[in-house]
Amino acid sequence: MSEIPETASGGVVWQSSPPGSIYDYIRVASFSIGPDGLVEQWSRRAVDLFGVTAEEARGKDPVEVFMPADLRERGHRRVKEILDGKEWTGLVPFRVPGEERPHGVAEMYVMPTETETGERAALCIVVDVRALRRIETDLAASQAIFGQSPFGFLLFDTDLTVRRANRRFATVFGGDADDHRGRTVHDYLGRAEADRMTSALRKVLETGESVTDLRIVGAAPGARDRRHWSINLYRVHSGSGRPIGVAGLGIDVTRRHNAAREAASARRNLALLNQAGARIGNTLDLEATARELLDVAVPGFCDLASVDLYQGLLTGDEAPPGRWGSSHDVGYGAGSAELRRVAFASAVSDTPRRTDEGHASDPGRPGTVPIEVGAVHRYPFNSPYAGALRTGRIRTVHGDDGDLARSTLVVPMTAHDTVVGLVQFSRAKGSEPFGERDRALAVELAARAAVCIDNARLYRREHERALILQRSLLPPGDPEAAGLDIACRYLPGTDATEVGGDWFDVIELPGHRTALVIGDVMGRGLRAAVAMGELRTAVRTLAQLDLEPAEVLSHLDEIARGLGAPIGTQQSRAHKNRGPELSEVYLATCVYAVYDPVTRRCTFANAGHLPPVLVEPGEEALLLDVPPGMPLGVGGEPFEEVEVEIPEGALLALYTDGLVESRDHPLDEGLSAFRRALTDPSRPLEDVCDRVLGSLNTGHGEDDIALLMARVQGLPAEAVGDWRLPREPRSVGRARELARAQLAAWDLEPLVDTVELLVSELVTNALRYGEGEIRLRLLRDRTLVCEVWDAGLVQPRRRRAKDTDEGGRGLQLVGLLSSSWGSRRTPRGKTVWFELALPDGEGTTEPTVEQLLSMF
Repeated sequence: MSEIPETASGGVVWQSSPPGSIYDYIRVASFSIGPDGLVEQWSRRAVDLFGVTAEEARGKDPVEVFMPADLRERGHRRVKEILDGKEWTGLVPFRVPGEERPHGVAEMYVMPTETETGERAALCIVVDVRALRRIETDLAASQAIFGQSPFGFLLFDTDLTVRRANRRFATVFGGDADDHRGRTVHDYLGRAEADRMTSALRKVLETGESVTDLRIVGAAPGARDRRHWSINLYRVHSGSGRPIGVAGLGIDVTRRHNAAREAASARRNLALLNQAGARIGNTLDLEATARELLDVAVPGFCDLASVDLYQGLLTGDEAPPGRWGSSHDVGYGAGSAELRRVAFASAVSDTPRRTDEGHASDPGRPGTVPIEVGAVHRYPFNSPYAGALRTGRIRTVHGDDGDLARSTLVVPMTAHDTVVGLVQFSRAKGSEPFGERDRALAVELAARAAVCIDNARLYRREHERALILQRSLLPPGDPEAAGLDIACRYLPGTDATEVGGDWFDVIELPGHRTALVIGDVMGRGLRAAVAMGELRTAVRTLAQLDLEPAEVLSHLDEIARGLGAPIGTQQSRAHKNRGPELSEVYLATCVYAVYDPVTRRCTFANAGHLPPVLVEPGEEALLLDVPPGMPLGVGGEPFEEVEVEIPEGALLALYTDGLVESRDHPLDEGLSAFRRALTDPSRPLEDVCDRVLGSLNTGHGEDDIALLMARVQGLPAEAVGDWRLPREPRSVGRARELARAQLAAWDLEPLVDTVELLVSELVTNALRYGEGEIRLRLLRDRTLVCEVWDAGLVQPRRRRAKDTDEGGRGLQLVGLLSSSWGSRRTPRGKTVWFELALPDGEGTTEPTVEQLLSMF
């Protein structure tokens, strides 16, 4: 719509397009009748109304052309009267030329006129009656909709002032509907919202694009509560299409907004709870669990948060029992004990990573003493924080003017009716205050974290106890053995999971032999550690019996099958009655090897364990072909032995599967990497162990790792004296002579008298109670060992002789004078031995009179 800026007197603006007034809607047409009763002029609106062009209408009798035949006589009389100077108004049916039936009804107003010559003529104004009726109906409907609408309705003029308001709008904003004419949106809304509304009105007016559901927030005059309105705007046009303003329909959606906000809050809370269930408690670590809680809460639930835990809880003290609601205070120090700040999180950029001692919930409060993360502090007894700890109930703390925190929820962390700490959720200025639904969510979040923290505390306690037990069952210090240089390593799982059942041991056997043991109890936790300790104790007991390796594993298998069985039941029956949990825990793998430094031969037996690795000088590492057998506790299968001669300087390695097996690579790759790490066995043994652990992926933390390495040194030939004696009485004296000469060669003269006496006793017993040839052997290493061999199977038994007996005190004398003594079976009989400590330059200790008399 363009306007010509030509202004006539009175401010009238002439327009270059149709006027766009009411006449556009009622479709006013006009034509003129000359003195002869024929049409002289025919307007364009008449063309639209009657459907007849000007060429077809001019010079025609309108009565004959447009009126039905039965009305033509009356029509001629009316035209005659009009031409005589009489005005006439009425309804006239008309038809389109060529049609007999009426096409419509027109309301006609006929005014007499005069020509230039003074002849009578007429001007006819015609309106389509149907258009009038439609306009009347539309006006009535518009008035009903506008006036009776339950929604606020405004009509803005092109200058964005209110042209018209309905009664509903006036009811909300006061006054009558007419009182709002000429106002703008700034009279109803705040500046920010009014600017938004004005911008939207201007855009609709300029572009014609409607705006739906424009959310406006404001307050009605005299009211304090904020209301929410949904505004729909659309441009209004005249009949000719000229924009004449913008219509606005406002709906109060405050209830809908509140309901949507409540629903969104509920969904958010459910999502937070779901997130909390997935993220809190993934690690059995107290501080990590506290940080996981804050990761969930900030910024999804609050702007600031912190977690304090009781210092006694973190140092391993037991939490005191108690139930909230009793008449006595419960908890650590009735709410005023020492706490440690373990976590803090903030979504506010200018917030310090700390709070204050006096107002710990208000980290933005100026002039306060900060509490750093990791600091130990106390809350004042009368503070709401100490009160929450004493009562176990949530408290709400409102911030003062100038505080960063608008409101704070102080929530005690309660697990199993015991408070373990305090969590504070704060919302800064500009955020919505906490509601009842938020309080319930805060309690739920704190409770979930508290249970996880308490579980972590219990786990840490059990884990530490299991580690103490496990380490107490491992060999203390650096093991020593004759003819072997030994190094060992033990690494518990690095992922802070439960302890395992890996173990190793180095056991000294008679004759300077050494038993090397390594094993792994299947399963994890305290039960596995206990089972490992029981098996290790059993191995040591069986080793003292000096059994063959296969026999040791057979006895261990029976013991493993009986672990956990009810007292008084048979092992086989107990094994069948045990549940799968016990069966899994008390299954174990084990390698038992016995090394003889004199022969440099090692005998192996394997119960389902990984094979030992042998590295000979100048050769590649090899996996020894030891039949694996079944794990201990399975039963039903015998164990096989393999004897291997190990050269001087060779390296023997025993290990558990945690060293070579993980989820990242298969077992074969781990074994290959382990063998490659042993390519330089000439280095110091401790360095070899470090190289193995450094080159293999031992940090995966999936299992414990036990590594036992031994470098073979053997006993030199000059450290061994070995003689065979015939079975005759003079062999006793010969044995004394041989022992005396060998001790003199070793510079062990202080031991000559004792050794002669004890050798005489053992050879005499072999002659009296044994069978076959007698063998005498002296071994010198860290101690002196004497062995007497014979083919008899009867083991010597120490007994107390009667006062009247002339003999029977030989073994008592052996036990009195030696450091230790014993006997063992051999493939061809038995061996009786005793051991003496080497002299230290201070002389040997002679038996006292009381000790000698105790034999009688």
